[in-house]
Amino acid sequence: MKRQVIGTLGALIAPAVAGAMFMASPANAAVAAKAAPAAALRCHASMNNNRPKDYTSIYVNVGTIRYAGVTTVAHYKTVNRKHTGTANAQGNARIRYRISGATPGYRVNVSVTVTWGSSRGTCSTSFIPHR
Repeated sequence: MKRQVIGTLGALIAPAVAGAMFMASPANAAVAAKAAPAAALRCHASMNNNRPKDYTSIYVNVGTIRYAGVTTVAHYKTVNRKHTGTANAQGNARIRYRISGATPGYRVNVSVTVTWGSSRGTCSTSFIPHR
């Protein structure tokens, strides 16, 4: 009789334990939701002048969504320059760079990151300074 009771209990408990192993706890569900990639934001960048003279100002023109944060980094030959701004109500931002003493003929790549909440997008442009 004891063996029959133990066998019956084992048959009833085993499926419940196995099912519990596969159920997601609320904590696991929250981690899975945070791990999901955020939607990529639209990002388009261009220079107002691709061949600026030394000691002039140029602008990185960025198109994205309205009021997105905009970060640009110009990768010069010897240094990186970071500038930030915010897109306007039409989703446009204009980030100013002053060209002074840049290596003539060296292509300066400008990487752009736009952010809105947990969403982000990236794009790039470049310019080649001359004397």
